[in-house]
Amino acid sequence: MNPVMSYLHNFFFTVYPYICLAVFFMGSLARFDRDQYTWKTDSSQMLRAGTLRWGSNLFHVGILFLFFGHLVGQLTPHWLYEMFITAPQKQLLAVVAGGIAGGLCFVGLTLLLHRRLFDPRIRLTSHRTDIAILVILWVQLCIGLGTLPSSLHHVSEPTTMLRLAEYLQGIVLMQPNAALVAGVEWHFQAHMLLGMTIFLLFPFSRLVHVWSGFGTLAYVFRPYQVVRSRRLNVPVGQNQPRKPA
Repeated sequence: MNPVMSYLHNFFFTVYPYICLAVFFMGSLARFDRDQYTWKTDSSQMLRAGTLRWGSNLFHVGILFLFFGHLVGQLTPHWLYEMFITAPQKQLLAVVAGGIAGGLCFVGLTLLLHRRLFDPRIRLTSHRTDIAILVILWVQLCIGLGTLPSSLHHVSEPTTMLRLAEYLQGIVLMQPNAALVAGVEWHFQAHMLLGMTIFLLFPFSRLVHVWSGFGTLAYVFRPYQVVRSRRLNVPVGQNQPRKPA
């Protein structure tokens, strides 16, 4: 690897992840603090609901499974799960489950992107960032699905999976090691870099509503709301509506 490529490789797999994470957290906080009225999904259900129902459900089921599958699968240390499942078995499980979830997500996301691009009413009410983030997610999903043949080939020798998991765990532990990614197939590297870029773009797109989805869990534990009458200085029991004569 020549010096320029070595520098770029070290930058993108050592420094770039932390730039993306810093923008992800600080940008989300700044947007919530300064632009709460833009913190929404801008649903287009009122314009056409049929395709949205199928596309949204398939996309959300698939993307949530893929997100938590990657989160748990890649960030769980090998020593923690090897007593329950071997590395080849985990690799095969990831290929099968990820393939099914990825297929569902691909169908749903394609439907959502199609209606954004080819429905005139929805296209006119869509922001450029709406279309751009859907295209980026679609490309990311295609690259991820494109890694399945290689991942299936690695079932008998899951060295690549273990190297990628060790690299991502090093990012979390503030001990990045870009050498673990060197020599890995290009589509795995592209998949990781585009995934980091999605975190970078997250605060500037409608994806911020994901935070609200996790925030709804707080409703289970919050106390009851106390509703008070807006009519001031009225004795208790006398602020009821008058009965008709």
